[in-house]
Amino acid sequence: MLVGVGQVRGNRARTVEGAREPLPLILEAVTVAAADAGVDLAAVDSVSTVHVASWAYDELAARIAAAVGATPAHLADTTVGGQRPAELLEAAAARIAAGESRLALITGGEAQASATALYRAGLDPAAHGWSTTPGGPPDFTESGLRSGPMQAAGLLLPTRVYPLFENALRAARGETVEQAARASAELYAAYSAVAARNPAAWNPEVRTAEEIGTVGPGNRMVCEPYPLAVNAMPHVDQAAAVLVADRDTARELGVPDDAMVHVWGGAAAHDAVDVLARPSFARSDALADVLDRALGQAGVTPADLDVVDVYSCFPVVPKLVAEHLGGPPAPGVTGGHSAFGGPLSSYTLHAVVAVAGAIRAGARLALVHGNGGYLTHEHALLLARDAHPRGYVGDPVPRDTAGPAPDRVDEVPGEEVVVETATVEHDRDGGPAQAFLVARTASGARYGASTARGDAASAAALSLERGEVVGRRVRATSKDGHVVVEPVRARRTERP
Repeated sequence: MLVGVGQVRGNRARTVEGAREPLPLILEAVTVAAADAGVDLAAVDSVSTVHVASWAYDELAARIAAAVGATPAHLADTTVGGQRPAELLEAAAARIAAGESRLALITGGEAQASATALYRAGLDPAAHGWSTTPGGPPDFTESGLRSGPMQAAGLLLPTRVYPLFENALRAARGETVEQAARASAELYAAYSAVAARNPAAWNPEVRTAEEIGTVGPGNRMVCEPYPLAVNAMPHVDQAAAVLVADRDTARELGVPDDAMVHVWGGAAAHDAVDVLARPSFARSDALADVLDRALGQAGVTPADLDVVDVYSCFPVVPKLVAEHLGGPPAPGVTGGHSAFGGPLSSYTLHAVVAVAGAIRAGARLALVHGNGGYLTHEHALLLARDAHPRGYVGDPVPRDTAGPAPDRVDEVPGEEVVVETATVEHDRDGGPAQAFLVARTASGARYGASTARGDAASAAALSLERGEVVGRRVRATSKDGHVVVEPVRARRTERP
């Protein structure tokens, strides 16, 4: 069970004077969690840390253990992945249920706002006193985030990949571009209202759906259909920590019963790393699997959930969760990646903190969802006010849900193809800069490629400004590692 939680925010003003590296920020969150539980951290026998991207540390868990005076038998540091906090909490709960651990600490954080402030001032963080031994400049270690075909197609950034899922889902639902965009804006307005009540939120201002959905100065289009306001905000200084124990240990340490939040357990799954090998861009089999298993193992239904807190790096993720559970997307209790802030791999740890607070305040059962990669690595967890009748009911072993990959071609010789999904990336001046196409040939094979940067005509042929792009017929010609796209005479649109 969770016995202590803590989160902190630092240097929101982004000043050089207030710039701190991630480690002291993380240790501050650990101190808050220890004070919340009222325990001596020397009793911790397990320390796990979520990957830190804004500054590199060797053996971060060991450094934290030494800093708090603990000598844990178990230490773990992860690679990149938004599912990692849920994964670590699941693993800690499983070890505790098996009698292998009594008091576990899980923590993580980022200081990208401070790092950016220093770089913009022409200062090297290392020269500013940030740790270099062990550790140093950022190391964005990957773990199943992309493939060779994705790289060849230019699909290297979340801002480019998630819109492909959004556009495919919208078309599969039969929604108009305007309807789907409005739904995204309304959801993120609701997130902003939640973030305004979260003391660790990076952007605690309530925003309207009109503000979020209107493209203009300060809210430029990034990749269609997502303006900046619905993109994750990773340039933050935020850290979180949680302490996990069994009931007997918690009581021995003096933790009151009303502060305990039970970890029922959950489920993990992963899909094909290569998004171009997914059977469909309109669904996530890994996501559906973890939701079904987490609820099924516990013997509950979506109607039993008081809180659903979803990883919300982009609107398509909470939309997919809501569609599978039935009902509209829930704003949760954290605040979302754009309003609360998106401290990369550690966001879900903040969600656990917020959900624990909701349960202490009266909620009975909550689902916390973590997402890594491009709907690649999924984890769902159930937290509750009361213990499950069967104790820990989770499954910490990820399931491989990769489906059969479609046939693919690497080049097309100037033939008509049907757009399966696409997105157009805009430059900072608002103009279309580059398009990313996933299409089906006449034989049904999938073709994925990007247009050359600056090829405005090809980008215009795939833009949502012309209306629905999915099902649109275009002429595609592979050229110098890119694709040239031309519109064709209007005809009945087809679903790929």
